[in-house]
Amino acid sequence: MSLGRVVSVNVGVARPMLARTGRSGIDKRPVVGAVEVGVPGYGGSGFAGDFIGDPDDHGGGDRAVYAYAREDLDWWRAELGRSLASGVFGENLTTIAVDVTGAEIGERWRIGAELVLEVSAPRTPCRTFAAWMDEKRWIHTFTRRAAPGAYLRVLTPGSVRAGDAVQVVHRPGHGVTVGLVFRAITTESELLSRIVTVDALAEDILATARRRVGA
Repeated sequence: MSLGRVVSVNVGVARPMLARTGRSGIDKRPVVGAVEVGVPGYGGSGFAGDFIGDPDDHGGGDRAVYAYAREDLDWWRAELGRSLASGVFGENLTTIAVDVTGAEIGERWRIGAELVLEVSAPRTPCRTFAAWMDEKRWIHTFTRRAAPGAYLRVLTPGSVRAGDAVQVVHRPGHGVTVGLVFRAITTESELLSRIVTVDALAEDILATARRRVGA
């Protein structure tokens, strides 16, 4: 199936930040060599050495890994008129030639020799992200673009390094993509009825969507 590549593997350490807990790992920076990826506990990152500052809203099994497309970063670079290094959106994996926004919920990616990830949810922008980017009305601007990047859960632990191939090895075929879910929960509530039957969707989003449509 489709084949892309990891451009950069990014990990963040705890840094003071305008955030609910006062610290954040959103300042993720590329690392050299392989990083081990496993199933995290509550509020943890799937990436070894990666800090999660707000475990109530980030990390955990359904949000173990965050991926963002280098092509979308380049679009933002042109739009904002500033340099955007890989990792700047807080992503663990910066990819190329992977349709992240068009990935279906439940889609599975094999990365390198062992690691298998499953697409679980879109990223929704928060105040920490807005403070980090320091762009006027950033949450609104990011939402309007609707290229949120994808959270993934870890199905098979393994290691990942820059240059590894990303292969889509399973695609459910239901058509409920990362982009569609993002629009459903932000600006197009009429789409909620399309996402409530997708069991692979992150548990909290699925429960909220079902409650809103009375399912």
